Amino acid sequence: MYKKTKTKVNNYFSLVKFSHTIFAMPFALIGYFLAIHQTDASFDWKLLVFVILCMVFARNAAMAFNRFIDREIDIKNPRTSIREIPSGIIKAKSALIFVIINSIFFIVTTYFINQLTFRLSPVALLVILGYSITKKFTALCHLILGLGLSLAPIGAYLAVTGEFALLPILYSFVVLLWVSGFDIIYALQDLDFDKEEELKSFPVFFGHKGALQVSSILHVLSALLIIYAGYYAHFGLLYWLGSTFFIGLLLYQHTLVKSDDLSKVNVAFFTTNGIASVIFAVFTITELIFDIYIL
Repeated sequence: MYKKTKTKVNNYFSLVKFSHTIFAMPFALIGYFLAIHQTDASFDWKLLVFVILCMVFARNAAMAFNRFIDREIDIKNPRTSIREIPSGIIKAKSALIFVIINSIFFIVTTYFINQLTFRLSPVALLVILGYSITKKFTALCHLILGLGLSLAPIGAYLAVTGEFALLPILYSFVVLLWVSGFDIIYALQDLDFDKEEELKSFPVFFGHKGALQVSSILHVLSALLIIYAGYYAHFGLLYWLGSTFFIGLLLYQHTLVKSDDLSKVNVAFFTTNGIASVIFAVFTITELIFDIYIL
């Protein structure tokens, strides 16, 4: 019984690629500590747990819904036919129920944070769930995905303060441009398949070279915003060390992927970006904690 339950849980973790939470979660934590740094708010473990739960529930709902919507497409694509729904490991109906449960948990959790996050929770769900259908009618789907993950820093900031501010919005744009850029790289793998199925993406619209150029532009803009945010907030050495690592890894992933060689896409997409977000968050949060509690 225990092994069966464990296997089922692992299947759902695989369905939502739970390990990929590492992309946006560090920026949510930055938003949380940034709010404490910029206001008179004090550290609250309970609130931090609520923020983390919101991230987990929202991302679970988004990924499971994406797999549910794409199930008929995934079964045709050799790269994705082994996923949980097309392979029959998880039933489509079960995946949809999982989406609904996580969406409800997300909204309920925001209720215990503050009224603003609760009122905005349906809007956030609309954005993160809406991405799944955009690839069928617009090449801008990568930007919609980026927009969904970009809610992490501003959402965490709102959880603490209940107010909007420029700095967390800047980090939201950093995430939007960064995620959109590496999603374009990831989408290169399915260029031929997407053309056959008449799906929309930047690689389909621009081709291999054009898509990589757009991705590079988005990542340059993301890097410039990281730098501007640091100057705007008058951050110190730790922030700039973290920024250097982040920007360096952005540049590095573009050396891994060529228009005629996609063999290292997974390294560029998963490993490089995961490391970049964690390192940047560790240095930035350490800087914020140092300013709050030590200076």
